[in-house]
Order: sequence, then structure tokens, then C-alpha cells
Amino acid sequence: MKLSKLDKASIIAIRDCMGTQTNESVLIITDEYKKKIGYNLFKNAKQLGHESLYVEMKSRSMHGEEPQKQVAELMKMFDVVLCPTAKSLTHTNARREASALGARIATFPGITEEIMIRGLNADYKKIASLTIKLTDILTKTKIVHVIAPNGTDITMDISGRSGHASKGLFHAKGESGNLPTGEAYIAPVEGKSNGVFVVDGSMAGIGMIKTKPICIEVKDGLAVNISGSAQAKKLNSILEKYGEPGRNIAEFGIGTNDKAKLSGLLLEDEKVMGTIHIALGDNKSMGGNVNVPVHLDGVVKKPTVFFDGNMIMKNGKLLIK
Repeated sequence: MKLSKLDKASIIAIRDCMGTQTNESVLIITDEYKKKIGYNLFKNAKQLGHESLYVEMKSRSMHGEEPQKQVAELMKMFDVVLCPTAKSLTHTNARREASALGARIATFPGITEEIMIRGLNADYKKIASLTIKLTDILTKTKIVHVIAPNGTDITMDISGRSGHASKGLFHAKGESGNLPTGEAYIAPVEGKSNGVFVVDGSMAGIGMIKTKPICIEVKDGLAVNISGSAQAKKLNSILEKYGEPGRNIAEFGIGTNDKAKLSGLLLEDEKVMGTIHIALGDNKSMGGNVNVPVHLDGVVKKPTVFFDGNMIMKNGKLLIK
């Protein structure tokens, strides 16, 4: 039987990215919007010889919202868990608890067939090498400073925090990350980010920035003012119900996937080489102290980035190879 491009992408995800062994069990968690991709992963997991289970749940309403408790319990029972869903399960207690018990988990928030096929045909050994190198440097850094032609000028204190490598190869017990992937990221210290970041790529929960960028003013670790067009108003309305924790500067990340393109889907957009992203909300998954059921990333194009005063990216060109 001839394999489709989607079949090939699913096999790469299961066999190569997750490194799934023959005797390991695989759980697929999907929803009504992403069930075609979910079922394709399930079908290929079975054909690769794995004991597999397919679960379709009702879509969550926001990125970071918890799945049903029955789904959360199932996640703890499998060796490998794959989550192609419309809303992200990455920053949930369910994912964190299953990871702590040793499950290897890949989340595919908002995944489309096009992005699955494009993003999983990247060179993950190359991506992993660059991502790990950047992550090691992040961990040793105290202050990140980002400027960009769009008006971005923000300083984030990351002293004492550990960087994380979403490298696309999740072979050790408890490892997790997005697929497709490619980013080095860290949780800035709460209360110690100041300046302005201007989202001109895309924003989680909003999509591609269509007209006026979203300008986010940051004081003492919180987004105190969000302005711009109707998209900025929409972001404000999303964050209203979460209070101050939802406005926490949760993450700083750098994309390392040279195959990824800006598409309006944050799963892919935050991985684009030559961009950085800053997230609002939950940072518990990355070593922070804010646990809130929302995590929204905003992508900044053509940034210049300094680690402790040393330039590591200039106008979107990474200076580290």
C-alpha cells in the first residue's frame, strides 16, 4: 500500500521523534477538529506494531485548559502520548503529571495537515543540535534584551532559570514538547521583565497579525497595557478573566526550525528560524511559579537579541551556528 504524505509524517513522529520501541504503548488524544490527524497517527502506530488507544474528547475552549479527568488519568498509563488537538495541552497539570511519571509526550496544538507534513520533514538532528546549544547558553545567561524595528525594546531577567530545548527528539523518560518543533525557551523571573514587545508575526488565540501590530507594555513582569487594532482588543478580552496571572511574562523563546514558516498557527510560527516569541500566562511547565489555565505566545519578526550584552541574533539572523 502506498503511503500518503500524512502517513509518512505520522511515522516520522512515532518512530523517529518519539523513538517508540516495539513493546511500548501509544495513546492518541484528539478532538472533533483534529480527528483526521489523530486517527492517522493511531492507524500508523498500530501498523508499526504498538498497542495503541485512540481517544476523541470535546475540544477545550482555550490553550492550557485541562482535559477531562478521565483523559488525564489515561495519559499516566501509556509510554508515549500524542496530542493533536485544536487547543494546547502542553501547559496543563495533566501533561505535567503524566510526564513526571515517565510518559513521553508530544503535543500538536492546532496542527494542520500542511504543517504536519512540512514541519515533520525537517532535519531534526540538525534542529536538535542547534536547539541544545542555544538552550545551554540561555541557562548561563542572566539578562535577555530584545529590540526590533517594530518598536520592541524589552529586558527580561532569567537569572537562575534553566533553559528548555524543544528539539523534536523525545527519547528519554518524561521528555515532552511540541511536534513539529524547534525552539529554545526559558521562563523569565516573575516581576522582573520591563519594556515593550510588539507582536507583528502572530499571536496565540488571535492568529496572523493582519494590520496593526499588537503593542504590549510590560512593567515589573506584567503586561500592563495592550494596544493596537481590533486584534489587541480581542487579546485583552481573552486575558480579562485570568487577572494578573494571565498577564505574567511567562516565556522567552527562539525559533530553530529552518523549514517552519509563518502561517498564523503558533505551533509552527514560534518555531520559525529568525523569530523570537514572548508568552503571557502559565510558566509552571518551564520552571516558573505561575499556574494559570492560559498560555499565549506572541511572535516578533526581525529581532536583535542580546544575552548579557552579547549579540546572538541581528535583525532575525542567528549568529550562533
